[in-house]
Amino acid sequence: MPNIIKKIQSKNINYILYGANEEQIEQAEQELNLKFSNEYREYLTEFGVASVDIHELTGICPYPRLNVVDVTISERTCNPIVPMNYYVIEQAHIDRIVVWQSSNGEVYQTAPNMQCVKLCNSLCDYLDL
Repeated sequence: MPNIIKKIQSKNINYILYGANEEQIEQAEQELNLKFSNEYREYLTEFGVASVDIHELTGICPYPRLNVVDVTISERTCNPIVPMNYYVIEQAHIDRIVVWQSSNGEVYQTAPNMQCVKLCNSLCDYLDL
């Protein structure tokens, strides 16, 4: 699997915030009662939050609209069929499309009244869509 840091650095970066520390990452995992994929943890450690090409990724930050914990908790309410080991990596803000990553790294998409659809095997792959 390509390194997520190199992948993001190879893209058009609109903005990044700041990396999260291990304590912040573990706290977010505890609040969501899951483990982030290794790839997402690397992303969080380096960038915290990033907007890359057309993707505005969630992360660990003080802004509820981009904070993975806040967004995931909100979207779990709207998408009760989504497995509990999924967390939101992006809200498309189009037709209520939400992109999730599972703890094993696979990326899925949901929309109202639809089952989860697998998009790809990793966040790196997703950034190429």
